Amino acid sequence: KVDYDVCSNYGNWLYSAGIGNDPRDNRKFNMIKQGLDYDGNGDYVRLWVPELQGIKGADIHTPWALSSAALSQAGVTLGETYPHPVVTAPEWSRHIHQRPGGSPHPRGRRGPAQHKDRGIDFYFSRKKDA
Repeated sequence: KVDYDVCSNYGNWLYSAGIGNDPRDNRKFNMIKQGLDYDGNGDYVRLWVPELQGIKGADIHTPWALSSAALSQAGVTLGETYPHPVVTAPEWSRHIHQRPGGSPHPRGRRGPAQHKDRGIDFYFSRKKDA
């Protein structure tokens, strides 16, 4: 199936970039929160960014926030094997070191129910029985 709706696609890209129409003030796309909500274990990032494969779990979404020891153990050297971030938005700070779904502690609330059991294979398989 090919998805090509020019107006919707361009509108969504503009909105995601923070330059589209939005009635709310100071609305920004939060990449860290989206990564935690939709790729909680970091499987998608690991698939496309092999330099970060050694980083376990959701920490893959914020490698610059890891300790030197954790980066060394993962085989990542910021500025050499993986670049330093160009910008870090202040809005990201509350999501750094959180578990998928936005809960900083294992006994906290779970993330969005519609996504809790879906791994990356759900989106790439033909069966949508999950």
